[in-house]
Amino acid sequence: MRNYTGIREQRPDTLTFTDWGGESREAAEQYGKKCLARADRSFSQGLQCQQINSVMALLSMEDSAFIVHSPLGCAGCCSMANDWFRVGQAHRGDFPLRNARIIVTNIDEKDVIHGGEKKLREALNLAKDRYHPKLLFIFTSCASGIIGDDVDAIAADIQNESPETIIIPIHCEGFKSKICASGYDASFLAIHKYILKGESKGKTVPGLLNLFAPPTVSFADQMEIERILGELGIAVNYIPFYSSLEKIRRIPNAQGSTAICKVFADEFMKELEEKYGIPYSHTIMPIGARNTDKWLRGIAAIMGKIEEVEDYIKSQQEQYLPLVADLRRRLEGKRVVICGGTGRSFAGAALINDFGMRLVGMTTPVYDDDVQLDVQYLNELYGSFTVDIGNMMPFEQVNILYKLKPDIFIGVPIWAARLGLPTTHVLDIKRPTMGYRNLVYLGNKIASQLENPGYNKKIAKFGTLPYKKSWYEADPFTFIKEW
Repeated sequence: MRNYTGIREQRPDTLTFTDWGGESREAAEQYGKKCLARADRSFSQGLQCQQINSVMALLSMEDSAFIVHSPLGCAGCCSMANDWFRVGQAHRGDFPLRNARIIVTNIDEKDVIHGGEKKLREALNLAKDRYHPKLLFIFTSCASGIIGDDVDAIAADIQNESPETIIIPIHCEGFKSKICASGYDASFLAIHKYILKGESKGKTVPGLLNLFAPPTVSFADQMEIERILGELGIAVNYIPFYSSLEKIRRIPNAQGSTAICKVFADEFMKELEEKYGIPYSHTIMPIGARNTDKWLRGIAAIMGKIEEVEDYIKSQQEQYLPLVADLRRRLEGKRVVICGGTGRSFAGAALINDFGMRLVGMTTPVYDDDVQLDVQYLNELYGSFTVDIGNMMPFEQVNILYKLKPDIFIGVPIWAARLGLPTTHVLDIKRPTMGYRNLVYLGNKIASQLENPGYNKKIAKFGTLPYKKSWYEADPFTFIKEW
């Protein structure tokens, strides 16, 4: 019986590292021997906390309201999440656009001393009276966790008064984990506990697939993935982005489960398999030809569609791979550094091989058993490359980029652009990135940036980064100290 707490560092039988830097071959070799050194950073910059991921995962749920039990600053991430929510509405034609229903308890210094439970009760009652939601989520924070507010007890009290609303506490205190993906796990644990409740599975719906999708997936990608799976006779229960209580309750009835992002719902899918006997596929994000092949084959194995999927892959390769030939002529041999979340970093690293490009460096927030498999695979494709294991850490990123001098950087562009490097990314909620069709789009996007670098060069000419020359000459991993 699994007993997962939602803290990724505490997963049984899994080594997890969040602070390391060096060459990929060394990382794979040392991890394989269980000799990769435990370490911490004596200086950190720009950490992403798990509360952000919990909020982002659920903010677009229909008929929902949200309480962020925190100081006002902790809710700063909600502005970005709300922007993504509004963009998603526009793409789906949901007009007029509205903001997410968020209330922040605004814990202050006085509450840290005397407790913030009164503010939480007031916020819950306000949300109920104002929005009349079917689902009312409570996101905890470092402050509410440290002062020990009994969020679960308050939620239970309000629940007894309001049976028409399901009140769901989500324990996503940032200090609990260095791995921001733990925030996704906290959300799914809460969904399992308060909505599914471990109730009986009911009747399995043949051909129904739970498709767990993070908030960074564009509507164009959702439509493309649903189109592909629909052509294979697979119906999609797309959750939790722009999902609903009804779709959540359908989860146990599915024939199988998979995720678009490799780390988004992996632990939850294990829970579903154990509790409801729902098999799952855990492969890689379907970005690029080889990744989409692998993703579809994983689904085929659990949905009984092996022959159909092989025929489909063959037809798509015949249609789209000839279009990649011109892109290879424009991109072959170009050196790339990639920075992103674990799922997209490794998907992007395999994608560029479709164009004959070469990986020379990448950042991943974590190194564990899944990452080991990916790194070993990439070592076979590219040879050794620089690996930075870290949550954000822009000061290390600019140092690595300065030393490696890649032809292009793939990831959030702000720091690399100020070095004058061509930049693009595969983390785009506004544009298509997934499946065979979008392979050509991505290739043209990368080639366009390489062939038109003038904007970033002007940024580098007139902008400055907050680092001294001595930092660029130092070892980028200077501040990583072994235990």
